[in-house]
Amino acid sequence: MPTSTINWNQLNDQQVVTRLGKELKRMRLERNMSQAEVALRAGLDRTTVVKLEGGRAATLITVVQVLRAMDKLEILDPFHNEPQPTPYMLVEAQGKYLKKQRKRAGRKKPDVLPPKPKSTW
Repeated sequence: MPTSTINWNQLNDQQVVTRLGKELKRMRLERNMSQAEVALRAGLDRTTVVKLEGGRAATLITVVQVLRAMDKLEILDPFHNEPQPTPYMLVEAQGKYLKKQRKRAGRKKPDVLPPKPKSTW
């Protein structure tokens, strides 16, 4: 996936919504889908897709429905990053694990063993 050249931080909220609408339209056209087809697959009215692509605010659920209709939900992957443990976290976790280990007393063998019975042979 190519990296974005857009500096999202420099845009105001309305500009972000407008840009998002343009990107959704671009993705739809890349997939050669009509607004009506996306709306049908998303369970929305076509005018909702028109408004979304036009940069008018939409709910997050609408954006998710449109992405799902275009098979583009993988775009949301960057929103979920598995945290990578730091070396300190690993050492700390190992210490907690070792503390939780059950301590068992070892079997103590008697100092003097009883004599073995004599053989009857």
